[in-house]
Amino acid sequence: MKYRGQVSVNFFMQAYKGQVDRLNDKYFKYSPEMLRQVGTTRGCRPFGTRIRLLVLLLFMAACTSWMFFTPGSLDLEKELRNSTQAERYGKVRWRDPEKVGVIMERGLAEKRNEQNRVINWRRLNSMIGSVMGIKEGMKIALVNFEEEEVQQWEPLGETTVIKFERVDEDVAWTDLFPEWIDEEEQYTTPVCPTVPMPEISNETKFDLVVARLPCRKPEQGWSRDVLRLQIHLVSANVAARASRNGEKMAMLFFSSCRPMPDLFRCEDLVKNQGMDAVWLYVSDVKKLAKKISLPVGSCELALSWKDHPETPRVLNPNRREAYATILHSSEFYVCGAIALAQSIRMSGSMKDLIILVDKKVGEEKREGLRAAGWQVREIRRIRNPRAEKYSYNEWNYSKFRLWQLTDYDKIIFIDSDLLILRNLDFLFDLPEISATGNSRFIFNSGMMVIEPSNCTFSFLLRHRRDIVSYNGGDQGYLNEVFTWWHRIPKRMNYLKHFWSNDTEEFEMKTSLFGADPPELYVLHYLGIKPWLCYRDYDCNWNVENQRAYASNVAHARWWKIHDNMPRQLHKFCLVPTVQKEILEWDRMQAQISGFPDQHWKLNITDPRLHL
Repeated sequence: MKYRGQVSVNFFMQAYKGQVDRLNDKYFKYSPEMLRQVGTTRGCRPFGTRIRLLVLLLFMAACTSWMFFTPGSLDLEKELRNSTQAERYGKVRWRDPEKVGVIMERGLAEKRNEQNRVINWRRLNSMIGSVMGIKEGMKIALVNFEEEEVQQWEPLGETTVIKFERVDEDVAWTDLFPEWIDEEEQYTTPVCPTVPMPEISNETKFDLVVARLPCRKPEQGWSRDVLRLQIHLVSANVAARASRNGEKMAMLFFSSCRPMPDLFRCEDLVKNQGMDAVWLYVSDVKKLAKKISLPVGSCELALSWKDHPETPRVLNPNRREAYATILHSSEFYVCGAIALAQSIRMSGSMKDLIILVDKKVGEEKREGLRAAGWQVREIRRIRNPRAEKYSYNEWNYSKFRLWQLTDYDKIIFIDSDLLILRNLDFLFDLPEISATGNSRFIFNSGMMVIEPSNCTFSFLLRHRRDIVSYNGGDQGYLNEVFTWWHRIPKRMNYLKHFWSNDTEEFEMKTSLFGADPPELYVLHYLGIKPWLCYRDYDCNWNVENQRAYASNVAHARWWKIHDNMPRQLHKFCLVPTVQKEILEWDRMQAQISGFPDQHWKLNITDPRLHL
């Protein structure tokens, strides 16, 4: 296979040969004696011949240089190998091939970072003046700029290049966002890799922070670039520590990629007035300070799983906060939502409860939801354009409607197949997105802290055709948008799932499921839902590919919440006729398969069998 450089070399070799042949035909068919005679009879001939020979030599020199030409990426690889980083690069390649890709991509990002050096100062002045006013003595911080670029900014004010040590090339995104950490410190204390930040003195003050952000878009994984994250965090650090008024800071970014919404919120973006790849924000420095006080990634917990008050605290009486869930496309989860509301109230929380429903949820069911404590709000479903018709994921982008709940500052979203066992109100103090880990560097969107914003909603809606979800659902989509998320303990979204056929794991998790008083904060019911089983036992036992989700202890815990609901709400948890038929079919298949736990032998005493 030929690379581009080889193609170029072959092309110019052929061109060179053709040019030489043409010159030979034109000039060298004559003998030296004939050329001398021509030169003596017409004085311009020798000069013309010399000019042509000079052109030939120049052409040959150009061809020679092209013969050794390589594409930009290969040239960069050569630079990396010849630099002081080259030794490191070689060692990393030998030890971990995946991290070589990280280093090369980071190098390419820096190469592309040469963009935007020509600045339209008149438009730029207009942009900045629209939010803060151009005044004499304005102080500007430059992040990811060179010293020689300072003079470009002198028309606006006094400039300072912020110096910081680049994050080590060995640090990969998976080091900052690992699949698993020892949250309860049974064997080790989780520690994040070092991402250096600049030294900012208390006396240093700025009016404007300007940063150049790397952009590898549309390369796969462009949004998970460690250097890009570091420059975001450096910019946020400067803003939080050196704001002149301690409230707002103008932030100007040069990049073909939009700045990370995790740090620089959509509604803080000022209209860019037609300048491409230029983003002007006016950021709340107190919110930035709160965010940068958290770990640099999910490599450490954003808060401990211990020592949270059972009695809810009023952290900010002026802040509007609510729990929210969503039902769309069917009524199968109405009972789960009613039980969820009951569990929130039993935990002691008095926060508002908001449920979003579509037209598929009828008025009778809505009345039941209201009786359980939910404020019912109707929505129009949002279709996932990449999903197949009638598939499970077809309408799950309806979850984006949560960002339209702008009458609240913070929302804790909870899927209706979860139960709250202990008070969670302290989570409202965390920023968007705070969630538990799921797999790889992904968070679980079944429970998460979000900050409603019409601007964010519009962004999510606008890009649903071009952002690719790893699992085809809302969880994959949101993980592509919010890459810098904050890890909360898995006890706050504990999955009812036995990962292995291990006795120790089974006993440990069964103990957690049944602990009284509860040790878990939230229990997430995977597999067939409790209200779609009979109460006698967890019907996941009878389905081959669902048995990893089976727990009679966790099942009984859900029914304990059910029994505490007002009796008039029990009718919303009856088993539909079609589900009864499915349960009987599953029982018969379990009997045929001879599952050793023999749940298929048990008599059903649940009165709902005959209702």
